[in-house]
Amino acid sequence: MDIILKENVLKLGSENDIVSVKNGYARNYLFPKRLAIPATESNRKILAETIKQRSKKMERLMADAESIASKLRDVCVVVKVKASEEGSMYGSVTNAHIADALKEQFNVEVDRKKIEIADGHIKNLGQHEISISLQKDIRADFLVKVIAE
Repeated sequence: MDIILKENVLKLGSENDIVSVKNGYARNYLFPKRLAIPATESNRKILAETIKQRSKKMERLMADAESIASKLRDVCVVVKVKASEEGSMYGSVTNAHIADALKEQFNVEVDRKKIEIADGHIKNLGQHEISISLQKDIRADFLVKVIAE
C-alpha cells in the first residue's frame, strides 16, 4: 500500500514522502496515530500543491534572511553598559541586549534565540565577534563593541 507520511517516522521516511508499506502496518499503526494518509490520486494532488506553496514560502524567507545578512555584515553594533572605573562591567551583555541594539541602531529585527555568543554572554568591555543563524544556510557575522556609559 502506498501512503503519504504526515510526520517523520523513524526507519520509514520523512514528512511528505510517499512510501510503500504493508497494509496492516498502515491500517493498524500509521493511520490511527495520524502519521500517514493513503496515497490516493486526490491526496497526491494536495501534496503537490502543498510542496509548491512551501517552496514559494521558503524562497521568500531565504530572500528576507539574505537581505538581513547583507545589512549585518561588516557592521559594528555599539552596546553601552554600566562599568566601574577600572573597566569591569556590572552584569553582562546577553543576546537580548544585542537584539535590542540591532533594532535601535539598524532597524533590523532578529530573534534573540538565533544570536550566538561564544560563552552565552559577554562580560568584558571591548569588541566581540557575534554570529547570527538566520536560516539553515545563511549566517551573518558582525562585531559588537561594548563600551561604558
